Amino acid sequence: MLFRVLFILVVVQALSASPPAPQNVHVDNWLLTWTPAAEEGDTTYTVEYSSFDSFVWKNVTSCVHKSSNSCNVTSTKAEDEHGCVRLRVQAERHGLTSTPVEVCSRHGDSCTPYFSLMPGPGSLTVHLSRNHSLARDYADHAKHRVYYGKEGESLLYAKYEDALASVTIPELQEGQRYCVQVQNIYFGKCVGLPTCPQCVLIPESKKDSKPTVILAVGLMMVLVLLIPVIAYFLICKPERIKEWLRPPYELPEDFLEPFPDHHLAISSSSPTEECWNVITSISPQELST
Repeated sequence: MLFRVLFILVVVQALSASPPAPQNVHVDNWLLTWTPAAEEGDTTYTVEYSSFDSFVWKNVTSCVHKSSNSCNVTSTKAEDEHGCVRLRVQAERHGLTSTPVEVCSRHGDSCTPYFSLMPGPGSLTVHLSRNHSLARDYADHAKHRVYYGKEGESLLYAKYEDALASVTIPELQEGQRYCVQVQNIYFGKCVGLPTCPQCVLIPESKKDSKPTVILAVGLMMVLVLLIPVIAYFLICKPERIKEWLRPPYELPEDFLEPFPDHHLAISSSSPTEECWNVITSISPQELST
């Protein structure tokens, strides 16, 4: 009996629970695709649109109760003067609907701004152009709304900056990934599809960059001062350079004195006579006898 009650409660709760919202919802050349959040055979999807000057959401006729995960939404361009509509998708099951998920566009067009990102130490520059159809029609009343936040945050509910063109976002955490999403606005009202988020890493500033710059500037100043001095000596004072390059030497103290007398005496004297002792003596008379 208890098992039956628990089983009925589980079945009722499952039937009364809202279906999970679709994921990865985006438009690519007016083909809307999404990823089902769960493999449920009885779950369908409906696409809604809102025109430029209306806050009312209406069903896209060809995209109601779709069991597939895609739908062509080209027909919605005719629902607005500028062809700029907003789109959202919601899942349906047993009469219950999920939270609607707003659609983003992967490519810029007349209704979705094109932008590029340039990260710097502690900041992020979002490059945008004022050359678009809304700006030509409404001048400075047409702006860009730049949503930004850390990766994983819901950007459409995060911080944002309104700008006519490019904007730099300061005071960001270094070493952290930030994502940006941009949408056109007119008098503060969102117009057209927002861009799909783009994420970049904010680089860390080099702590030793300042001493390196100072050293480079000092070296350049030294070179600027030395080059004219070296050129002057090479052109006007070459003899001074020869003197500086001549190796040091010392002459002996008696280098310039005359030679001593005994050297001359030795060279001019005659050979010495030999001395001997007489051992015997024979006269000529003795030899004759």
